[in-house]
Amino acid sequence: MSAPELYVGLMSGTSMDGTDAVLVDLSEPLPRLLAAVHRPFEASLRSALLALNAAGENEIERAALLGNELARRYAEAAAQVLQAAGVGPAAVRAVGCHGQTVRHRPELGYTIQLGNPALLAELAGIRVVADFRSRDVAAGGQGAPLVPAFHAAVFASAAENRVALNVGGIANVTWMPRTGSVIGFDTGPGNCLLDLWAARHLGTAIDAGGEWAASGRPADRLLQSMLEEPYFSAPPPKSTGRDLFNERWLRERGAYAAAPAEVQATLLELTARTVRDALARFCGNADRVIVCGGGTRNGALMRRLAETLAPAKVEPSDLHGVDPSHVEAIAFAWLAQRALREASGNLPGVTGARGSRVLGAIYAA
Repeated sequence: MSAPELYVGLMSGTSMDGTDAVLVDLSEPLPRLLAAVHRPFEASLRSALLALNAAGENEIERAALLGNELARRYAEAAAQVLQAAGVGPAAVRAVGCHGQTVRHRPELGYTIQLGNPALLAELAGIRVVADFRSRDVAAGGQGAPLVPAFHAAVFASAAENRVALNVGGIANVTWMPRTGSVIGFDTGPGNCLLDLWAARHLGTAIDAGGEWAASGRPADRLLQSMLEEPYFSAPPPKSTGRDLFNERWLRERGAYAAAPAEVQATLLELTARTVRDALARFCGNADRVIVCGGGTRNGALMRRLAETLAPAKVEPSDLHGVDPSHVEAIAFAWLAQRALREASGNLPGVTGARGSRVLGAIYAA
């Protein structure tokens, strides 16, 4: 048996619901999860982060202070996951920290993830690898999605055509054919608009289980207005975020003229439909769709995905050895390992970069 290679992965995604921290052993081809914790963001922190998705007063200082606060949160999450596993910081080779995306504008040559990795390294006492997206953007790529390289490493099969579908705030797919090249891209909204609408009308962070969406019926005209968004028909490589899919987008598409429950049902249908259409347009016939991310907890969405993507078999990633809630955090631990090995972490066919690149900046402990 190989000597352990322990890494911490930290992820706070587009949903901005909190920090996922994992401790994994990456000494073998398949990661072995040793411990995992989730530390939620309180409403005030989430609101402050969401406010940085658009230009505002004193945003440079606000971003810097929030980066410091996130570094403290990340350090606490790392300490907690190590404590849960009974492991000391000295045993960990590195922390892979994605950071919190607040702007993603690859078409303008930048992407911003907050988290102050220098402060995180100082607080955690562990080497930190962060800022994974910038090198890919510098090479002409989208800087996202980056997880398809990990998806292909753990979920691809020579026996069938597979898709890995991550439903976070934004949904992304990785097409893994039995033969041929892996491709991947963001399909559009995952949970972000569903969560936004639930917060506005239910006063809750999420529509638990998709029950509110299931209580309504999709509005055909509203859905058609949403589906006319040019992003959906644009060919990959492509990526997106809250810079596009936000409250203004909902207002422009006519959401506020419909009944709230009807809008929620329409947004759920939008997520399912855009995934289906993306696979039909840009991928091939999938035998199996492996779903991960927070969307797996939305029973109504999972049922609709199963209906929409038939005859492909739709199932959560835990049936393939990786808990759906931990896939992205493990992926950034894996990317940190790639960085320390000076191995490429991007897939140019996914991001559109000019070539393979080593991703991430390293901050010594």
